[in-house]
Amino acid sequence: MHQHSIVIGLCLLLAACSSRPAGSSDLTGSVIEPPPTSSQPKIGALEQVPEELSLAHFANMRLEGTDFALGDVLEENAAYTRYGVTYRSNGLLISGIMNIPKGKGPFPLVILNHGYIAPSVYTRGRGLKREQDELARQGFAVLHTDYRGFALSDESPDVREVYDAGLEYAMDSANAINAVRATNIPNVDARRVGMLGHSLGGGVSLNIAVARPDLVDAFVLYAPVHSDAWENFARWRSKRDDKDRTLEVLGTREENPEAWDALSSLTFLKNIASPVLLFQGTKDADVPPAWSDFLDAKLTELNKDITYVSFESEKHEFISKWEDFMRRTTAFLRAHLAVE
Repeated sequence: MHQHSIVIGLCLLLAACSSRPAGSSDLTGSVIEPPPTSSQPKIGALEQVPEELSLAHFANMRLEGTDFALGDVLEENAAYTRYGVTYRSNGLLISGIMNIPKGKGPFPLVILNHGYIAPSVYTRGRGLKREQDELARQGFAVLHTDYRGFALSDESPDVREVYDAGLEYAMDSANAINAVRATNIPNVDARRVGMLGHSLGGGVSLNIAVARPDLVDAFVLYAPVHSDAWENFARWRSKRDDKDRTLEVLGTREENPEAWDALSSLTFLKNIASPVLLFQGTKDADVPPAWSDFLDAKLTELNKDITYVSFESEKHEFISKWEDFMRRTTAFLRAHLAVE
C-alpha cells in the first residue's frame, strides 16, 4: 500500500579515514563495493570508532555487544517492567532502558533509535517515550539505547571532528542486539528483531539495513533523515562545532563524490533485505517531506518491500495521527516478527 510524503531528522557526528580494506573507497579513489548481503563472522581489531568513514567498512567491522545487564527497576505497571540497562559496544559502556512485557513470552525484541537531542539536556531513555510504552503494551520487548555520549554512556573516543553520518551510533544500535543475544534474558526472544528509528535514528536504522542486512527482520522509519549523507550535513552544517573538519577532510559532494557516496546508505539501498514501513508528515518543518518521497521512489524502483504512509498536516512528531501510526506499526511488526 503506497502513499506519499516527506522526511527529516538530525544527523551530525564524527569519523575519518585510515587503513582501508580491499574493495572499499578511499577519499580520492573510485572503487566503492557495496557491503556484503549476508552476515559473515568479522575478524580483526576491535575498533571503538570506525577507522574508515564508509558503510563498506562498517559492514566488515568486527562488532561485539557484551555485558548486557538489567539494572534498577524504573517503573512497574500492569503491562510491563521498565529497567535501566547497560551494555558494552566494542568495549564502550552504553546505557538505555528496556521495557519487558508481563505475561507469557518470549517477546520479540524491538530496538528504538532516537532522533537528535542535545547531549546537554538528554536523559536516559529520552526520546520515543510514547512508542516505548505502547510497543511494550503490545507485547514487544523494547530496548531504547542512549548511544555513546548520551546519558550514562561513555563519550566517543573519536577526536577527528568529521561528520560520520551516524556510523558510531549504528555500531551501538547493532551491538545492542548482539549484547541481548549474548545474554539469557527471560521472556526476550532476540532471534526476532524489529527496529524503529525516528529522524536521526532513521538514518542510523538505514545504515544497519544496508550494511548488516541480516541483523533486523523489519524496519520502521519515522520521519528519517536523508539517505544521502551530504544532504544531511549540508542542512545542519551550521549546528556543528567550530572545530569541525568535515569539509577539510572530505570536501563537498561536488569536489569528492566518492567519499560522500561511500558514507551514504543511498549508495547501498539494493542491499536491504527486510521490509520497510516509512512514515512522514506533510507539515514536518525539520525534515523536508521530499526526502521521504525520494526514499520511497528509490526503494520502489529497486523492488524492495516498502510501504509508505504520508500523514497530511502532521509535523516531525505525530499528534492527531499518532494512534494510527502506532496501529500500523504494531501490525507491521507483528506480521514480520511472527507474533500471534
